[in-house]
Amino acid sequence: MPRDRTNLPTSSVRRVARLGSLVGRVGASVLSERTASLVRSGPVKELKRTENLVRNAIRVVETLGTMKGAAMKVGQMLSLYEGLLPDEVGEVLRTLQGQAPRVPSEVMRYEVEEQLGAPIDELFAEFDDDAFAAASIGQVHHARLADGRAVAVKVQYPMIREVVQADLDNLRVLLKALFSMVFDADFAPLWSEMRDRLLEELDYEHEADNMRRLAELEADRPEIVIPRVIGERSTSRVLTMERVDGIDPAAACSDAFPQELKDRWGQTLFEFQMRGLYRHRELHADPNLANFAFREDGSIVVYDFGCLKRVPRALAESYAALVTAVMEDRRQAIPGVLAGLGLTRGDGSPLQLELIDPYVDLFAELLRDEPVYRFGEDERLFDRVMELGMANWRHATDLRFPQEVIFVDRSIAGHFGNLMRLRAAGPWGAIVRRYARPLLPRR
Repeated sequence: MPRDRTNLPTSSVRRVARLGSLVGRVGASVLSERTASLVRSGPVKELKRTENLVRNAIRVVETLGTMKGAAMKVGQMLSLYEGLLPDEVGEVLRTLQGQAPRVPSEVMRYEVEEQLGAPIDELFAEFDDDAFAAASIGQVHHARLADGRAVAVKVQYPMIREVVQADLDNLRVLLKALFSMVFDADFAPLWSEMRDRLLEELDYEHEADNMRRLAELEADRPEIVIPRVIGERSTSRVLTMERVDGIDPAAACSDAFPQELKDRWGQTLFEFQMRGLYRHRELHADPNLANFAFREDGSIVVYDFGCLKRVPRALAESYAALVTAVMEDRRQAIPGVLAGLGLTRGDGSPLQLELIDPYVDLFAELLRDEPVYRFGEDERLFDRVMELGMANWRHATDLRFPQEVIFVDRSIAGHFGNLMRLRAAGPWGAIVRRYARPLLPRR
């Protein structure tokens, strides 16, 4: 079977040309919009801003959505924030989360047979050639074992390792250039963290180990459902697991289900994240909502364990101290806590309190006790976050932040977007205290 039949562009030159063109077009569009906004006001300014965001979102989807590999994975990372964006933009970016062009079935059959060492008909009693889902480095097929068990077979695209390597080389150059336009900091440690997590996702044996470990850690939580790995039908490039279905995210977030149920789902997601950060210190760090399915009993099925972030205890303790200081309104302590996390000015000095205050106000509101906060109740949340970023832009260029926080913050921000889509309400502050308090020093 010719391995180039996937039609995946693997040439480093071809892929960097597409990525470079995307960066150039989006950058020029944003610059033009910012210049024009200086002479606009009121509804016209808001309309033009949204139009520009939608236009750039379409550009991202059109380019990254067809490239697979690390380029598409980075695009999906961007799409995690769609719940915090205007609805028109979120609708466009959402297509990156669950849909990608399929590879021909005969190519994927060949990959399965080559990896598992036998014809498909001997490996499975049934195998659906039409992929159930396609993503950045592989696609999923439904199948059935000889004993009748329904399974999902995750198959890696042929030559995807070469594709990812080409992307990593190109993305490092492009992202470093973009990063240097905003921050006067060392990009190398941050890139190292991103690269390591992306490369881990290429090893399905590593993902299978992650699934088994997290299933054991969550064994006493019936509301979290993790499919079992079928080890005898799995390799580093094929991962077979029991098929566990649920309500897809688009339907779960729709008006088809009562808000009370969506609140339960939101709280379950949030607690799953808090346990990962504070208790297990094994954080499911790909909060793409397409990696979850929902059930009418309030439980959630968790998929895709390629990105599991191991959180050092000291880092978890710092996050616990930070969020506790926010909820207790001990603002004077926060610059020191952030410095303990590694977030400082370029010269190593703590951040100024006036730079931190607006963010403290925002998170204190989200974690308030009464009345409980409902994500989505503040229709201007995106605007507030953007306004804070623009107001503090000149201070942000001289920041230093540790590589360890990248995927922790990615998970937190991504789940905030998920809670926005669910419009979930819950005792968020009480949940945080329950899991963070055991990590705090005794007073």
